[in-house]
Amino acid sequence: MSETTLLSVQQKIRVKICGITSVTDALVAVNAGADAIGLVFYEPSPRYIDVELAEEIARAVGPFVTVVGLFVNAEKHVIEQALEKVPLHVLQFHGDESDEFCRQFSRPYLKAIRMRRDLNVEMAISQYNNAAGILLDAYTPGIPGGTGETFDWKRVPEKCFASIVLAGGLTPENVNRAVKCTSPYGVDVSGGVESSPGIKDSVKVMTFVSNAKTNE
Repeated sequence: MSETTLLSVQQKIRVKICGITSVTDALVAVNAGADAIGLVFYEPSPRYIDVELAEEIARAVGPFVTVVGLFVNAEKHVIEQALEKVPLHVLQFHGDESDEFCRQFSRPYLKAIRMRRDLNVEMAISQYNNAAGILLDAYTPGIPGGTGETFDWKRVPEKCFASIVLAGGLTPENVNRAVKCTSPYGVDVSGGVESSPGIKDSVKVMTFVSNAKTNE
């Protein structure tokens, strides 16, 4: 593989549409070119779905779309019950889970790190050396994600042992700038492509994916 070809491969941006609550929205994301969808198993979230609906959605998107299950400080048995019914490819943890806890489910995992102003980002990332990816999200006290807030993209590390996924306040209007600023492995959006909490806007989804992947 030539150096030019390798560079092109490395710069491919993956897009995850998170907080999917219906088969219809899942297919909107897939048809727009999203690489992954996210299913939320955190009951306080307005985007929470039960395992029965999650299974229906996961099976509807087909075998070549990555299905990610999002958990926040869930008990081990809750995650295992979801895995028994839902064909999840990747687990995403948004709470205070340790690396040891996250890696026990025989799935690649993403660990979300909320970008507090006083956070040593490199040190926080180093606690999860078995993670397939690190998702950097905005910090709002008491809210584990989906806040619609951004953070200073200059804080994203230039080098990391795991793939960096950028989240936090991304929209169709700012995602291209965010990608150019941070050069992440991928981007993750939920509220930025919704008409109301948990309900995706098809035009916003299509525009977001297109703008994220522009200049790949």
